[in-house]
Amino acid sequence: MLSRPRAGSIEEKVAELNDLMSRSAADQVATYNYRLDVSWIHHDSALEGVVYEPHELVAAIDDNVVSDSALMPVYDEIRQYKAAIDHARALAKRPHLDITLDTLRDLYQFLAPEETDKGQVKYRRDIPLHRLYFHEIAPPDKIGPRMRQLLGWLEDGEARKHMHPTRAASKAHYQLLQIFPFPKHSGKVARLMMNAMLMHAGYPPAILHSTDRQGYYEALRQGPDEVATVIHDALENAVHSGLRYFHAIHGIEDTNP
Repeated sequence: MLSRPRAGSIEEKVAELNDLMSRSAADQVATYNYRLDVSWIHHDSALEGVVYEPHELVAAIDDNVVSDSALMPVYDEIRQYKAAIDHARALAKRPHLDITLDTLRDLYQFLAPEETDKGQVKYRRDIPLHRLYFHEIAPPDKIGPRMRQLLGWLEDGEARKHMHPTRAASKAHYQLLQIFPFPKHSGKVARLMMNAMLMHAGYPPAILHSTDRQGYYEALRQGPDEVATVIHDALENAVHSGLRYFHAIHGIEDTNP
């Protein structure tokens, strides 16, 4: 078994992961992405209080025929989320990733096609009394102006020129969740946008595990620095998980904790 030096920065680890993926067979990379997507949907949905059983995720993603009609709404939700993930990946592969209002609306429409009206999505019109997120969110009349401000910052390359890509993605995610623009799925849209930005910069998606749910909610109440720490930890975990998988394939001794 080969031995490798202990990796240092997150960038070195990501570079190693990307190199290993480039030297792996197509079916090995496909298996990695499949397992990643199952984990992504499971944990991100659990953050929202929805827990899918493993067999539900596998059957829905594999597009198996479901005989029990009572399960069809669940399978539809999972497939819609998978379609949103695929769209985020497609965005990340573009030479230039422009996060515009249409970008966010497209992600939302994949998640909630029933909420669209002739291709248009309307902003939230109230402050939900019963919700999972307990941080302060924008009142409905402030959503439009604050969205314009956020999108202006995202479109201003000079404003983010000296900001690390992971920090910029975390900040965009935090700001969008402070606005909470859509009637539903604002959290999922914010994390999909963030991960599209991370993947475009060459990183794997930062999947927040369900066990970190309370810490994530609390960070959203505390501020952007706390959220950035949670996202950085999730990204570290994602990189280590990918390295473990590809180390096993290539017969490399894994020395990461």
